[in-house]
Amino acid sequence: MKTLLEHLLGRLPIGWLQLTHNKGRFAAAVAGVAFATLLVLMQLGIQGAMRIGSLMPYSLLNADIIISANDGSTLTDRSNIARARMFQALGVAGVASGAPLYNGILEFRQPDGVPTTLQTFGFDISDKGFTATDIAAKFDQLALENTALIDIKTRGVDATIFEDLKAGMLFPFEVNGQTLNAVDAIEVGGTFTADGTLFVSDQTYLRFFPSRSSSAPNHILLKVDDGVTPTVVIERLRAKFNGQALTIETLDDFAAADLAFQTTERPTGIIFGFGVIMGTIVGIVIVYQVLSTDVADHLREYATFKAMGYDQRFFLSIVTEEAVILAVLGYIPGLLASFGLYKIMTLLTSLPVQMDGARILYVFIGTLVACALSGAIATRRLAAADPADLF
Repeated sequence: MKTLLEHLLGRLPIGWLQLTHNKGRFAAAVAGVAFATLLVLMQLGIQGAMRIGSLMPYSLLNADIIISANDGSTLTDRSNIARARMFQALGVAGVASGAPLYNGILEFRQPDGVPTTLQTFGFDISDKGFTATDIAAKFDQLALENTALIDIKTRGVDATIFEDLKAGMLFPFEVNGQTLNAVDAIEVGGTFTADGTLFVSDQTYLRFFPSRSSSAPNHILLKVDDGVTPTVVIERLRAKFNGQALTIETLDDFAAADLAFQTTERPTGIIFGFGVIMGTIVGIVIVYQVLSTDVADHLREYATFKAMGYDQRFFLSIVTEEAVILAVLGYIPGLLASFGLYKIMTLLTSLPVQMDGARILYVFIGTLVACALSGAIATRRLAAADPADLF
């Protein structure tokens, strides 16, 4: 390492020699940076899982425009709207087709009594154009009453109970005192909203949500004519429904607003954001303490250099060298540990806690910047120091 640094710096690697002089303190400093890196990566991983989980339901839908009540912020917390709005929207130029979307949460108990929540979507199965292609291809199986497509990646459910379903047999389970038969499988996974996902026909949906009416779906999904821009149609729809308590947006914009609410207004999103900030602060404090102590321990040596004519930039380069070494050597074990913890969290929670290249790069750059900032702060004492006062 000494030879490599000497080649890169073009001088004796004073920072490296000072750090490694006290091996115990050096190891503790690297461990501290690794812990701060791990903390930031874990918080970002959970935030990423929240992002993926929040957008997951929208990936199951296929629409250009969504019409909803304006009294909520997510796909699941809005009031019902009149189905008549769909027929009115179909009369607007540029609207090609529409479909009502019913959604809600159903709970079933596993054989061991553990409750499991399923985000349930109800569709008119005669219109297959408003869901993901792989799901729409299975809609014909929902023609029989009380049948469903069940998420075999449902969190907390032993996958072996779906073996019969995979073999082409029914998987019956009880919901609200009635038997629902899963006829085929989908793979979605758990989110922060529910443990899994369920697709049923609109008629089956209404049987299991007896308080709901076919005339009042949760949302209206629309598709526009080929060659027509959705934003143009949205302006026409807003003009038609002016003064009514409706939100009319593209599905992508609606999903983005949902995500923004989840991450910036809901307590969980705010907590994870603060976790990232706190991890960064912890890293800065740890590195500052190490570098500040190192500067204090070698103050006379620095004073000698200063008396010989070396300027502040020289001292800053040494401390920055130490900061970069701590950042790199601390980042690597923190990153490796995060990969293992990501896998463990995914297995335990079924949340999509995934690492991506952008996060690896951004956290590395952030670690370098935080450590360099700590080094710059630690050298302030040298700037004001008078060599004559240090001997």
